[in-house]
This record gives sequence, C-alpha cells and structure tokens, in this order.
Amino acid sequence: MKTQKNTMDNKRVVIKVGTNVMTNKDNRILGPVLNELVRQIAELYENNISPILVSSGSAIAGMEVLGDCKATDPSTRRQIFSSVGQPRMMRHYYSLFHDYGMRCAQVLATKRDFAPGKHRENMINCYEGLINEGIVPIANEDDAVSLKMSMFSDNDELASLVAELTNADALILLTDTDGLYTGHPDDDDSEKLDKVNVEENVEQYVQASEKSEGEGRGGMKSKLKIAKATAKKNIPTFIANGKRKNVIVELLEGKDIGTKFYA
Repeated sequence: MKTQKNTMDNKRVVIKVGTNVMTNKDNRILGPVLNELVRQIAELYENNISPILVSSGSAIAGMEVLGDCKATDPSTRRQIFSSVGQPRMMRHYYSLFHDYGMRCAQVLATKRDFAPGKHRENMINCYEGLINEGIVPIANEDDAVSLKMSMFSDNDELASLVAELTNADALILLTDTDGLYTGHPDDDDSEKLDKVNVEENVEQYVQASEKSEGEGRGGMKSKLKIAKATAKKNIPTFIANGKRKNVIVELLEGKDIGTKFYA
C-alpha cells in the first residue's frame, strides 16, 4: 500500500458537481448550493490551490426555461435543453464568482477532444492558459454537437478525463450521499466506507440507480467505476455529499468525510 500524502499539499483539484447536488426534489436549481460551492472554490484559490469545476445542470436549467419541447427523440431533447440551459448555468456561475472577486470560463468538450492529437493539445493549452491567469475553468460536455455513439457516459467520466488531462492532484465527485456505503445509505445497518483501495471488491454494495429526464446520467455505479479508474492513475479520488457545508475544504484538510479511493 502506498503512503498517501496530505491532500492539502495539492496544487490542482478537479471538482465535479452533479445535478442531484444542485437541485431540490422538484428539480429546481438551488442558488444557495451553488453559492456554497463557489465560496469553497474561492477559499481553495486563496490557499494557492487551482480549482477546476466540472458542472452538470445545463439540461435541468434548460427544462426550467422551456418546460417542454416538441422534439421526441431523447438525444435531440437533450441537445435542446442543454443548449438553452448552458448559458443560464454560466450566468449563475459568472455572477457568483464575480461576487467573490474571481473569474470563470466555460470549456465545452466532446470525447474526441481527449484523443491523442491536436484537439487534445489544444485543450491542454486552453486549461493551462486559464489556470495561469487565475481563471476557474468550468467544464461540461458540448451536448449540442456531441454524437450519440461517442458521448461521455456521464460527467463523472468527463471529470476523470479532465483530471488526467490537467495532471490534477485530486478528483472530488460531489453527489447527494455521504460516500460509498455497504448497503443502501438509508438502511440502519449500512456503514460508510471511509477508504477504498482500487483492488477491493466493493461493487457488491452498489444500488441500482433510476433517473428521469434531465437528472443526469451518472449514479453510484458510475462513480465507483470512475473513482477506481482515476485512483489507478495516482489521482486520489473522493466521493462525498455536495450538499454538506464546507465539504470540499474539509476533504482537502484530511477530515474523515466522504469515501477516498486510492491505489
């Protein structure tokens, strides 16, 4: 087993926030949750940690605006909702970061952009340029032009690829549960796993996930797969509750919250 370094020594952290974190039971976006997210990112920045945000929510934001659309094809509906919602999400973030004296930028990508070659090199240049300017990159899939057969499985996969692309020191996957449990999180006999080695067989604990339109594509099964794959690349990965106050800061201070995956 490798000795784990204190994650507060990290200089670059990718933070992925899922749709289920930023919305309530009626699938309405929660302003206070976004504000707390940005507040923590601002605190990291003041401590010389470069944050990169991977944000879901564009489809839900689009559905809030449109209510519904005429298209019946699921992929087309997703494109419409996301295209309408993406600028709305960025307006939220732009305003919040501005309140904390910070700047943010949108980085949309398709899966082909991560393949070796000029697209990948160009994206690396973009991230490095933004980070060097003290600008927080906000990544999301470019749903408007992504082909169905080559879409990211979900934003967990995108976050992992961004972490590898930018040589991040840690990846934090924020969801609506406190981490990985040995059963359903609501069961009295379920226990949260604080640390998981990538070789441990913990897949047996994962519950099936059912999501409706606009709620995002990732569930705990996806997060577990991505967390293990990312940790194998020597990028410690955390799954934690994004609705918990100060969760990002406390994770990087080494507090015993969430579930940490390591190689």
